[in-house]
Amino acid sequence: MYILLIIIAVVVLAFIGIYNTLVHSRNRVDEAWSDIEVQLKRRYDLIPNLVNTVKGYAKHEDSVFTKVTDARAAAMSAPNPGQKLAAENQLSQTIRSLFAVAENYPELKANQNFLSLQSDLTDTEDKIQAARRFYNGMVRDYNTKLQTFPTNLFASMLGFTAKTFFDIDEKGPEGQPVNVKF
Repeated sequence: MYILLIIIAVVVLAFIGIYNTLVHSRNRVDEAWSDIEVQLKRRYDLIPNLVNTVKGYAKHEDSVFTKVTDARAAAMSAPNPGQKLAAENQLSQTIRSLFAVAENYPELKANQNFLSLQSDLTDTEDKIQAARRFYNGMVRDYNTKLQTFPTNLFASMLGFTAKTFFDIDEKGPEGQPVNVKF
């Protein structure tokens, strides 16, 4: 009888330990995602200033400005990491086209405000990359816990599901860094 109670107690304690570990890991993934969102918001806040600065010099490039604005709005409203990834890739491409337009205006390239915005955007892109690496590390650890024994026996029962990496295709055009140097 005592042996049965000890076995039940060990199973219950193991179950509690597994549950608490999974909750902790899921919260770390959510925290890492929040870090990405903070950096993306900073990026979103910089883009209108950048567009307005370029607009002052390149008044006839309205289609580029519209694409950047639309891509920014889509990225801001994307509800989950998978959709946000696609929207962010599109935003990066439109920012590249904005900088391509700026290359045609030498007086813009010498503008202090534009140069400062370029520097801020470069810094923000670096921070986004660091936040993405941290998030992906947390997702890797969390998903590994979900797939290893004995956690995998309880994880799906408790409603824990795998998280998606926030990554880009390094070989495609969205995998290339935004070139903000002239």
